[in-house]
Amino acid sequence: MTVQSEHTTTARSFKHLSLSERGAIFALIHENRSIRYIAKRLKRTPSTVCREIRRGTTAQLRTGRIPYQGYFPETGQAVYAKHRVNSRKIGKHNRASNFLRFAETKILKDKWSPDAVVGYCRNHPLWQQEALVCTKTLYNYIDRRRLAVRNIDLYLKVRRRTTPCRGRINKRILGQSIEHRPIEILTREEFGHWEIDTVVGRRSKDESLLTLTERKTRQELVIRLANKDSGSVQNAMKELKERTDLSFAKIFRSITADNGSEFADLSALLTPWSCQVYFTHPYSSWERGTNERHNGLIRRFIPKTKTIRNVSNALVRKTQDWCNLLPRKILGYKTPQECFLEELSLIT
Repeated sequence: MTVQSEHTTTARSFKHLSLSERGAIFALIHENRSIRYIAKRLKRTPSTVCREIRRGTTAQLRTGRIPYQGYFPETGQAVYAKHRVNSRKIGKHNRASNFLRFAETKILKDKWSPDAVVGYCRNHPLWQQEALVCTKTLYNYIDRRRLAVRNIDLYLKVRRRTTPCRGRINKRILGQSIEHRPIEILTREEFGHWEIDTVVGRRSKDESLLTLTERKTRQELVIRLANKDSGSVQNAMKELKERTDLSFAKIFRSITADNGSEFADLSALLTPWSCQVYFTHPYSSWERGTNERHNGLIRRFIPKTKTIRNVSNALVRKTQDWCNLLPRKILGYKTPQECFLEELSLIT
């Protein structure tokens, strides 16, 4: 390790005036001493003494109410203390305390992501006049433990996998390949194109959940199935057909599924209803990435270790509503439900 010894910078050796020095200035002024004399006595520069006298001079009243201007050490000390308070920038952590308390509640209680909290507040009228921090700063506060939130409370931070995927072959394709999907489905410009999958629980002979995600608005539907089989999926789709009535073909223009056996008869059922069905390549779950992402959100409330049969309908409904009421960055921090209702108003 080398130390640089040849340099032209010198260490700062000055220090601020003390209250006793201000008292000395007051006494010497009353002796009619000059500023240079006072500076020499205090071993200060004349400009330091001059500025101090100017800051500490205030108007007073003598007996008989005759006003006069004079220097007082107490006044100089008070002005110095006030300037010291304002001499440093107030940290954003203090200025944004209301927002940070709100963020803690939303992350810990409502399971929002930090980015969802920031985006929601930036768009909400009640927060327009409040001090906010950006997403990166909010993550930094969490990393530095300046909030009640910890990294373990952030769902994705503890479940990311680094194991590479292995390609597989010899898997049957149940219908029309995803390669034949029109460009408007790929670009998400058109409403009514969905991705479908099933979420299973702990046991093999258990109930399951059918999940459908609309690609443009990210609206999520979660339907309980008696079994993970083709018949249960068909019954669920027939129920959706009855609920949407004549609007089914406008709301469900296409559905993209994987090659699971539960979707074996999906094409035969939906094609007569003017709904096209496409199947992803074998072992390519990323081709239905939106739906897979929402399945991950569902797992926050219904983990793999929980039996679906023991999950209440209220929890299933709560999970679906949470997904649809979560502000999304990709939607301009609108909620999927807001975007879905806007699209429905255009077709109905």
